[in-house]
Amino acid sequence: MHGEEAKMKDILPKIPYLDVGPHGAVRLAELTPEIFDAVLVAGHSYYGRATLFFGDLLSRRWLRRNCNPFTEEIIKLSQLADRRGTYLLNLSYEWSCTSAATADPSLTGARLLRTLDWPLHGLGRYVVVVRMAGDAGVYDNITWPGFVGVATASAPGRFAAALNQPPMRKWTSFSCTDWTINRIRVWRRPALPPVHLLRQVFDTCRTFLAARDMLTKTPLAMPAFFTLAGIEPHETCVIERTEDGACVRQGPVSISNHWIETVQPSHYRGHDSEGRLRLMEELCNRAASASPFDWVKSPILNPTTRLAVVANPANGRLVVQGWEKNGPATTVFELNQ
Repeated sequence: MHGEEAKMKDILPKIPYLDVGPHGAVRLAELTPEIFDAVLVAGHSYYGRATLFFGDLLSRRWLRRNCNPFTEEIIKLSQLADRRGTYLLNLSYEWSCTSAATADPSLTGARLLRTLDWPLHGLGRYVVVVRMAGDAGVYDNITWPGFVGVATASAPGRFAAALNQPPMRKWTSFSCTDWTINRIRVWRRPALPPVHLLRQVFDTCRTFLAARDMLTKTPLAMPAFFTLAGIEPHETCVIERTEDGACVRQGPVSISNHWIETVQPSHYRGHDSEGRLRLMEELCNRAASASPFDWVKSPILNPTTRLAVVANPANGRLVVQGWEKNGPATTVFELNQ
């Protein structure tokens, strides 16, 4: 068995760890042009050429009209790319996730557990960990080349956070009609997308309390769930956000892709959201075993799972692994600071 594990470890690629300092997503794309192109190819395979063409046009117009602070960064990425899709992929919000924030039962401080599910094939293979720097200090962003926002990150000595997508609001009896209505609502709002707000939080907030305050009060273009873990065991929460409102659930706490405190008619999102939440609540307070991802099991683990993360900002520990439909797609990346 040990021989098979060693052989598998030799076959699976390592997750790159790169330091781009204050230069953000553009520098990352410059350092990893092959991975950047591969991520765009995955987007083309999933969305199709026509969707990416019109999606890019509309996304660029929306970003510029709303004076989005990351528009110029996305424009530069588009200029670096050999194909369309940069604008649309930076505003894509079609993933499912399971997250938890609890006191770390094995070490000091609090920890974040997180999986991200996205049906784009290849994203597990192409995940990278990027050391970025903002006004508030450095942080490690678990991301993909070409993606400007933040969906999962950890700032040693400050906090770790992850973004989950709520279910799609239900206005009619038809999901396609509801999708269109929800997109029109986003089009009309000048506020930040959740991934861009989370990037600003890591760039500018120095403490758990400052991050919680910003994630709670900043207007959003669309609803979002934020999971936040600080450096003290009690600094854990989930923030259920509508565009202009918020409900904060104190930890230990878990979230998947359905509302807990906010009652809204919705279309369920992702694979077995309620089952994923139940399992996460059962497992999240267990002490870590020899395997940091022993909690990544069905239904938390499913065919669309692309990423698993454990982060403890108090001691700087970060563990990441990429996944694809048939299992692990990378070796386990571990950082202890």
